[in-house]
Amino acid sequence: MNAHDSTLHAKDDGIAPGAELLRVDNVTLRFGGVTAISDISFDILKGEVRAIIGPNGAGKTSMLNVINGFYHPQEGTIRFRGETRTKMKPYEAAASGIARTFQNVALFTGMSTLDNIMSGRSLAMKESFLKQMFYYGPARNEDIEHRKKVEEIIDFLEIAHIRRQPVGKLPYGLQKRVELGRALALEPDLLLLDEPMAGMNLEEKEDMSRFIIDVNQQFGTTIALIEHDMGVVMDLADRVVVLDYGKKIADGPPEEVQASQEVIDAYLGVPY
Repeated sequence: MNAHDSTLHAKDDGIAPGAELLRVDNVTLRFGGVTAISDISFDILKGEVRAIIGPNGAGKTSMLNVINGFYHPQEGTIRFRGETRTKMKPYEAAASGIARTFQNVALFTGMSTLDNIMSGRSLAMKESFLKQMFYYGPARNEDIEHRKKVEEIIDFLEIAHIRRQPVGKLPYGLQKRVELGRALALEPDLLLLDEPMAGMNLEEKEDMSRFIIDVNQQFGTTIALIEHDMGVVMDLADRVVVLDYGKKIADGPPEEVQASQEVIDAYLGVPY
């Protein structure tokens, strides 16, 4: 499937490619006496793949949780599409165009691949629950349209052979692919990926990398991802921000970041 075959695209929000889509300004997040994120600022430009890296405990997942409204920082602001988001809830972030996958797979294990991805369309459904329950009139037409988009995602991710299988019985790599599909069903402007390749073998990583590139280039989706595999980061990312103990220690193109002595000392251990 190419870009011309698909109806799945990030929404046209009037922001030009390369312009600022999201900005994190001087964000600090504390849990009691523990500071998880300390005065961090960076931006994400529309159309780019933005990597967030650092050692375990650096604050990377906490940062994604702030961006999608799961945590509310004590200091600083998040601006998305030019609007400051104050105490935004996760469902509000999703409705505004921010989708998320998780470090640990978070799927409905008893449901099929198709139904899991279909659940990602819930915010786009306009008809009443009663009409949906009886599959009546406009609700039927709406359901057909949503299922068409879900089938496009299934074809795109090459998982048609498991579309009816309960996801709890699938191999881990395929579960991660289904979770990506559910996030794509939202047709997000910004896709947050928390270690999308954790626990995968080399072949699974290569497949996931290919899908991430295609999502970015074909759908026009801006991506922010946390990833520990530096080979993957160097291949995928346009820019990289590096966190260590909740502080930002580097921010720039992959080649520049990997050559930073502070990054080598804190995270890489040796020049990459």
